[in-house]
This record gives sequence, C-alpha cells and structure tokens, in this order.
Amino acid sequence: MGELVRVIATSLVDNPEHVEVREIEGSQSIIIELKVASDDMGKVIGKQGRIAKAIRTVVKAAATKENKRVVVEIIQ
Repeated sequence: MGELVRVIATSLVDNPEHVEVREIEGSQSIIIELKVASDDMGKVIGKQGRIAKAIRTVVKAAATKENKRVVVEIIQ
C-alpha cells in the first residue's frame, strides 16, 4: 500500500525526491503517512481536498482486496 501512495505522490509533485512514505501497522489497520515538501502540499491535497480524497479512495479500494483497513495521513 505504501508503494502505491509513493507512486501517486511522486507523479503529482515537483520535487519527487522529497516524498516520504511511512507505514505503521496495527492489529486492525495500517496507517500510511505521506510527507512532501511544503511547496508541493497544495498539489497533493488539491482544491477542497479532492486529490487527497481520490488518493484515499484508490488506496482503500486496493486495501479492500486484501481485507485490510488503511488510513492515509498527509503530514508536513
């Protein structure tokens, strides 16, 4: 799941070398933390959070195939 988020994020931003993805596995779910450069924050979030919502939807669909719960957090 983390690799999927990394591929999506690197294709959106101007500075792909600053993209960091961290996976935190719990007993029930997986938390994926996405960190990008501050200049690219708007590109990952999008207008009214539409791109961030789309990223979460794609990851949730991929996680459903594996019967897992995934939460995507975008941090600075």
